[in-house]
Amino acid sequence: MRRFAQSRLFVFLVYGILVLLFLHLFSLVRPMLLSVYDFLKAVLAPFLIAMIISYVLHPVVSLLHGRKVPRTAAVLLIYAVFVFVCTVFLLNIVPVLVDQVRELSGHVPELTMKTQQMMDTFNNSHWLPQGVRDGINRSLAAMEKQIEEWIADSLNNIGGMVNTLFIFAIVPFLAFYMLKDMDLFERAALHYVPGARRAAVVRLLRDIDQALGSYIRGQFIVSLAVGVLAYIGYLIIGMPYPLLMASFVALFEIIPYLGPFLGALPALIMAATISWKMVLLAALVNFICQNLESNVISPQVVGRTLHIHPLTIILVLLVGGELAGAVGLILAVPAYAALKVVFQHLLAYYIRRKTV
Repeated sequence: MRRFAQSRLFVFLVYGILVLLFLHLFSLVRPMLLSVYDFLKAVLAPFLIAMIISYVLHPVVSLLHGRKVPRTAAVLLIYAVFVFVCTVFLLNIVPVLVDQVRELSGHVPELTMKTQQMMDTFNNSHWLPQGVRDGINRSLAAMEKQIEEWIADSLNNIGGMVNTLFIFAIVPFLAFYMLKDMDLFERAALHYVPGARRAAVVRLLRDIDQALGSYIRGQFIVSLAVGVLAYIGYLIIGMPYPLLMASFVALFEIIPYLGPFLGALPALIMAATISWKMVLLAALVNFICQNLESNVISPQVVGRTLHIHPLTIILVLLVGGELAGAVGLILAVPAYAALKVVFQHLLAYYIRRKTV
């Protein structure tokens, strides 16, 4: 009996039973955990957004503070510059976007008719099997139904829209106090760390900052640069609503690997309502933009990668999207990179303890 208990098969069976028991218990408490998760997500969302903004702007505040500018004055100066830039943006860019959205809304019936004509031509062609054509038609019908449901839910969820506006209203105040008292927060957090562990915690935080700092700040610059390049390219090829289409490219560029494909999709759909030549030109513009981004812009702005395998990034994006939707897609890779640094430090600590 003792010999069987010491065998690897017995240990494997015990661990297997424990894992199954854990999964069963997790399925029982899953509704309660989802309720807690929804509550925490709603409460902590503005704090998380403010923390990201503070993290991005903290080096600028520290630079001004190092030049004898009080932190409060430095934060107010950054806010003044931000308000000025937003004002210029609202006065010059937003009206163009609104006009293009309004014009696009007026041309929706015409675009729908052209799309239907193209689909009829596609369905009448004989170079694809009937089963493939039926599958594509069913997929398009399902996509159209999902879009209709999403629009209906957005219009009906007035309370959610009010809550979102409230979050956007309080985020600047939270970010202001976080930036103003960042050094105080750091000292207070380190005060609760035992003295023997304080140096290790400081090294851990420094490594996390090195892993994420250039990536997070650089991604915003890269997204803006790629959006400008896409806008220029769309203007050259005569793409309708170039600023609106380029905005999608810049917005989705924040998402690694999958972002360029998602950002190019609206332009390709729009181009498909015009001609196949426009589809090829739009695809060529996005191909050139992504090559410039990967070979020129990102190496200069970001400087280095996070050293994460593409398959791991895709898996992390899927998990982040499932947990937190669009926000999860944006934060999944930085969160994984931070957890990776923490795991490496814990593993190194465990190895040192084991060798002593």
